[in-house]
Amino acid sequence: MLSLSASLAASLFGVAASSATSSGGPASAIVALKAAQAKGAEAKGVAAERQDPVTITALKQFESAVAKAKDVKSALQDPRVLAVLLPSLGLADQAAYPGLVQRALLADPEDTKGLLASLDSRFKAAAATLDLKNKGLDGLRDPALLKNLETGYVQYQYQQGLDDRNAGMSDALYFIRNAAAKTDVYGILGNAVMRRVVTGALGLPAQIAVQSVETQARAITSRMKVADLQDPKKVQALAQRYVMAQAGTASGTASGTGSTGSLLSLFG
Repeated sequence: MLSLSASLAASLFGVAASSATSSGGPASAIVALKAAQAKGAEAKGVAAERQDPVTITALKQFESAVAKAKDVKSALQDPRVLAVLLPSLGLADQAAYPGLVQRALLADPEDTKGLLASLDSRFKAAAATLDLKNKGLDGLRDPALLKNLETGYVQYQYQQGLDDRNAGMSDALYFIRNAAAKTDVYGILGNAVMRRVVTGALGLPAQIAVQSVETQARAITSRMKVADLQDPKKVQALAQRYVMAQAGTASGTASGTGSTGSLLSLFG
């Protein structure tokens, strides 16, 4: 059986622990998650983020860098481009791997045996959205795409604000929106955010990523039914378990005490 190191698993699958800090405990995390899902909450938060000077500056630098780039490869090597591009595509956790990012975004998403077939499914979705293999730099300069990327970046910044207050919030919201699209356990394992939420909610350690895919699949299916992802109530419960676990970990780290296992035991 092939054994992967933790660092290699991270580069291939986007495995990353949340670095956010939580201002409250598990109970307040659930309250925050429900508040973020309230009608109009997201629109209000995103509108405020659009006016933030830091966000405005980042977008202006992104536009300037794309406009001045000599070719698509140099654009993908520019920190100002990656600072907006990766978050807007849902790949912010891949910023530490610029070489991999460049190769993946320039790869052919239709190649079933190529690089993208072995990576997190978010890379394939991003490569298909950009279509840089066929369009090159013109793809990044397309006005409609630029508008969508900027919208995605503002959305990301808004969600980062939620994470700053309560760890794991952006992951939980992503999971709630996308869970129903996953119909088998390998779809969960092939997406780093889905993987984080499900394994976190089930109390599985992040280090499980270095085990074989089959072992990981068995660990998940022995604790939940994948069909539960089609049930909004069960999806919500999993998201709540995840943010509670993240809050428990954050508070336990801060105080030197705490147990995710004991926290999750409240749910049976």
